Amino acid sequence: MRDFHCQCGARVFFHNSRCLNCGLSLGFDPQRLQMRSLRVEGAWRVDDSDGKRFRYCRNQRDYGACNWLLPEGEHKPYCISCRLNRTVPDLSGAENIGRWIKLEEAKRHLLYSLLSLGLALTPANNRGVNLAFAFLEDARTNPDMAESFIATGHKSGLITINLAEADDLYRERVREELGEHYRTILGHFRHEIGHYYYEILVADSQWRESFETLFGDPQTDYGEALNRYYALSPSADWHKAYISNYAQAHPLEDWAETWAHYLHIVDTLETATTFGLISRDAEPGDMDAILSEWLELSVGLNALNRSMGLADAYPFVITPAVRDKLNLVHRVIRNLTS
Repeated sequence: MRDFHCQCGARVFFHNSRCLNCGLSLGFDPQRLQMRSLRVEGAWRVDDSDGKRFRYCRNQRDYGACNWLLPEGEHKPYCISCRLNRTVPDLSGAENIGRWIKLEEAKRHLLYSLLSLGLALTPANNRGVNLAFAFLEDARTNPDMAESFIATGHKSGLITINLAEADDLYRERVREELGEHYRTILGHFRHEIGHYYYEILVADSQWRESFETLFGDPQTDYGEALNRYYALSPSADWHKAYISNYAQAHPLEDWAETWAHYLHIVDTLETATTFGLISRDAEPGDMDAILSEWLELSVGLNALNRSMGLADAYPFVITPAVRDKLNLVHRVIRNLTS
């Protein structure tokens, strides 16, 4: 994530809608991937740096839930992020609104990363697989719901996120029960988008053979694989070939976990660079260079967390096998954007 500033010079952050220093409205321009400082001019918000006029997304007006902007001439009520929503939860109560806003913030962070990498949200060669999101609740957060359990997942472009994942206590309890090192809302989005891009970038492409060499046969029965994963104790040496315990469940889960870690790495390196924590002359073109930088930064991050009495920020090991998998993700993306 970049380091953003208001026109007054104060540092502002990606989700801000107002500068606390000067009081100007703020909004994110997804076309230029920049925060804009805005003054009110009737129904418009105007950026005096270039005179351009914008409207806030309707979800900002109705719920204070989105700071993304629509340019003058765009007549749709919702921004490019909120237009991807197929289903949102019942927003009649403040608790649900608060949980939904957490999901929306993580989703916009994900989309920022994808756009920064030059990835189209719905590529022209999508074969009818269109990206969309459904934020659903079940009886765990709403006893009036008939469904007792709705799984977070992906199917044919539709990413479903259970509203319960926005409940910090629930999410931490599940993380402990499943023995996961890392479980965050943003992590869920990054994982599920990996499934989406597999379908449209890899499944029927030149990368399919490389995928099978590194990850395995994607046609392996998915249900049986997951049943076997949850029924058996994890292999003691899973870390030699996988970035996470869950990655060994199925080749497609391995890809999605690896894709998520690629986004973790490049986004955190961008943040560290823009905040002056590391120096980079240019964006590295190969994965070895990226991982060399990441090793230094992640060790430092873990040391800082330990100094604060916290768990490691990145408790994962990147082995040669994992490095090769990350490199394939990198090559797929670079092939599209170079």
